[in-house]
Parts: sequence; structure tokens; C-alpha cells
Amino acid sequence: MGVFDPIAGFGVTFKTMFRKTFTEEYPNAPKVTAPRFHGRHQLNRWPDGLEKCVGCELCAWACPADAIYVEGAQNSDGERFSPGERYGRVYQINYLRCILCGLCIEACPTRALTMTNEFELADDSRGKLIYEKADLLGPLLPGMELPPHERRLGDDEQAYFLGLPATGKPDDRAGDISGWEPPVPNQGIPGRKARAKAEKDAAKREKAGR
Repeated sequence: MGVFDPIAGFGVTFKTMFRKTFTEEYPNAPKVTAPRFHGRHQLNRWPDGLEKCVGCELCAWACPADAIYVEGAQNSDGERFSPGERYGRVYQINYLRCILCGLCIEACPTRALTMTNEFELADDSRGKLIYEKADLLGPLLPGMELPPHERRLGDDEQAYFLGLPATGKPDDRAGDISGWEPPVPNQGIPGRKARAKAEKDAAKREKAGR
């Protein structure tokens, strides 16, 4: 070990003292996450406030950490929480187990469950990290009504899911609908013979144009 080795070491320290730091200033400054960051879950609503969750439990089956518990129940004429036949009566996510993998999001058939950018999930007791349905439901936006109530976007389920209220016009209470067009009915996929005939006719028209 040389005589000047300690001095050289301090030289490195003094050299970096005045450089800009690369450390995050959290929690003094808010942490900016990526747009597709996997954070706390959210149960979404339809534009009239009804819940998108139908209580199918596919998210619970897809969870590799067994962190989700769901109990479905039937909607009734007096109490309707979702536009379909069933809704999620009990919905729990245990964030002591959840690994935020997002497999539950892929399994959800109605896009009822999505993930937010919220990552501050620490708490002072284990019980507070088991989020109930009331903790996970998205907020009521302008134009939404707290369930239970009847469907506001149409008399039947087909009209409801197409976003058509009883007036037959697009529902704009959930945001901007500029550029909205009614969906085109499925015309089916043409068979092999029909495609071959169309290609043959196109070739004839191209040859005649020459």
C-alpha cells in the first residue's frame, strides 16, 4: 500500500461530491412511474355507474399466488349492481400475497379489473393489506350513479353493451364520443371459393384496364 493511496481515495470522493446525484428524492418528491406500471388493482364501472365485475372468479383462478377471493351473486329486479345476471358480491385482494404479475387482468373477460400506477401499499397492520371491494372500486365519475339501480344505457343487454341508451343515440356521459360510429355487424369470413372468385374478378378488371 503506497503513501498516497488514501489521498487518492479521498480524491475520488471529493471529485464526485459536487456532481448531480442520480438517486430518487422519494418520498420528498413524488415517484413517477411508467404508464404501464403494475400497481394497485381497480374494479371498473360502466358509464352509468354499474359494476363491470360479473363475479365469474376467473381472476381468482388465474392468480398464481392465490391472492384473490371472489363470491358472485345474482342480480335482482330490486337490486342491480351490474348489467348482466351476476355481480361480484365479495371481492378481496390480499396484497401480502399479490406479486403484481397482472395475470388476473388478462383473465378478466369484461375488463372489470385493471391495474393503476399506485404503488404505496405499505401499512401498519396485516389486516389493512387485505383490500375489500369498497377499497378497489373506481370512483364515481360525473354522470355515474351509485348502484344498485337499473341499466341507464339501454333496455336490454345488447343495447347496453353497445353504449346506446333508450334514445338510440350514443351515451356521452363517460367522456368524449367524437368520431363514434355504430358497430358494423359481423358479415362472416368468406370461404375459399368466394375469395378465389373475387381474386379472379379483380385480375380480369386489372387486365381489361391495361
